Amino acid sequence: MTELMTDSMDTTIATPCPVNSYNEWDPLEEVIVGHLEGAIIPPYHVTVTYNIPPSTARLYRIFAGQKYPGFLLKKAQRELDEFIHILESEGVVVRRPEVIKGTKRYKALDWSSKGFCTACPRDGFMVLGDEIIETPMAWRCRYFETHAYRPLFKKYFAQGARWTSAPKPELTDDLFDYSFKPPAKGEPIRYVINEFEPVFDAADFVRCGRDLFVTQSNVTNQAGITWLRRHLGDRYQIHEIDSSCPTPMHIDSTFIPLAPGKALINPEYIDVDKLPKALKSWDMLVPPEPDPITGVPSMCSKWISLNVLMLDEKRVIVEEDQTSLIAAFKDWGFEPIKCPFINFAPFGGSFHCATLDIRRRGTLQSYC
Repeated sequence: MTELMTDSMDTTIATPCPVNSYNEWDPLEEVIVGHLEGAIIPPYHVTVTYNIPPSTARLYRIFAGQKYPGFLLKKAQRELDEFIHILESEGVVVRRPEVIKGTKRYKALDWSSKGFCTACPRDGFMVLGDEIIETPMAWRCRYFETHAYRPLFKKYFAQGARWTSAPKPELTDDLFDYSFKPPAKGEPIRYVINEFEPVFDAADFVRCGRDLFVTQSNVTNQAGITWLRRHLGDRYQIHEIDSSCPTPMHIDSTFIPLAPGKALINPEYIDVDKLPKALKSWDMLVPPEPDPITGVPSMCSKWISLNVLMLDEKRVIVEEDQTSLIAAFKDWGFEPIKCPFINFAPFGGSFHCATLDIRRRGTLQSYC
């Protein structure tokens, strides 16, 4: 999309819209990277308890709503700075949101909460072409997180981007199952949220041109998927991928598109035979078991190792301690770029989570 602007001599100048991204692998030109400043451990709530590993959940009940320990912040910030340095060294323009203090309490009509952090912009926003879509996240502690990005989005809007917001959810107790227990092995998958209203995180979707893939999860319900499907209309097709994860949250450590016709899949959660027909011709790359990481109170499963970021169809940023995965990428013909990032996991993610693609050099195509 091109926005027409006028200079002081009334000469019309065509200015390309800075927002343009259709998939996960076109050459990355501009990206938003999250902040750790102002972060607190998420306030106690059932939606958080059952989306983090059991070992971390035990600590979470004790420390919920408090500031992160200084030593965790220092380690994570050092790695985040290195990640930004790598992106800029590879020619990517990096933008940052405002800092919001998670300690500030806010109140809705039926509940109140402290905040969380702005470490993971991938969750709250989806970029499709020149459109930025704000998502209706299910965690109460993230209700106003989107405000940190408003200054950036106002500039993008002034330069021609479309800016959409899904209906702001109520997040009353009607949405949540406070008696929820994760399903045991062999039991049907159930979720901590119901269909009271549309909610979804953008990180439960991945983009492959005209085809999007999604997993229903503890933060994304069928009503949310339906809202996005109706909003997009015939321009895109949304395909659902079944996950056997007992506490599903975010597709980007389960099904990860890497290049046209190539995707990384989580062998523990994905049955290849049950993938959508649209992926029939794709190569499914099965990664090795994640190399064990100890001593980090992660909010994520061990499969956060798959949360990689593609700079283009070949270059991929990978956690430097995941030596088995790095070797696999080389065998598959990719060019891994190693970066330490495991200390970011206590804040909710890894490379893909920590970023929001604003511009990738490419056009809308069909790959399925």
